[in-house]
Amino acid sequence: MPPQKTTFENLDQSKRERIMIEATKEFAEYGFHQASVNRMVNRLGIAKGSLFKYFGTKQGILEYVFGHAVTMLKAPLKQIRLETEGGDLFERVRQVTLAGADFIEAHPNIYRIYLKMLLQENFPMRERFLTRIRATSGKFLHSLVQEAMESGQLRSDIDTDMAVYLLDTTVDRFLQSVAVPFLDGDSILHGADRQTIETRLDSLLDLLRHGLSGIPKT
Repeated sequence: MPPQKTTFENLDQSKRERIMIEATKEFAEYGFHQASVNRMVNRLGIAKGSLFKYFGTKQGILEYVFGHAVTMLKAPLKQIRLETEGGDLFERVRQVTLAGADFIEAHPNIYRIYLKMLLQENFPMRERFLTRIRATSGKFLHSLVQEAMESGQLRSDIDTDMAVYLLDTTVDRFLQSVAVPFLDGDSILHGADRQTIETRLDSLLDLLRHGLSGIPKT
């Protein structure tokens, strides 16, 4: 039977939220292959057939969870872009990074799913999911870089694509260090308080703004 996602979206909001919380928790804890629809419905107290009616398959549940997560992530990015329009590029990147840290704190299981996608080669639809995440981030950062170039904040001769790549990689890796102990290295970010995170972020952005060598380009 094909999934009826409209039926799911017409459910009472509290029921939708409970289903999303339990599905996200299951995939975050067990990944995809070991995730159990039976465990989900037992915690929810609903019939197994209900989830299949809404989403079709276990993969359909994961796809919906992923799409919902991307939608939630886009909202603060849009707000930051509007509120900081015309502002300093590196301050905008700072706000984006801190918003990412807030998102991880508020939705740790969603971020755990992302990390499983990133680190597990056999994660279903891994390439499609990660491509969409990078495309969403890249499109957003490209607009910031383009605006910064047009306003004279950045050199006119920079490679725009590589500038976006550098910022995207920096933000992503910073957030990984905040969230995961073994990805922290010597950054002193995992388990740090907010002030330490902001101080370390400011140091990192200062390096991006001024460069490592300090030697003017000839």
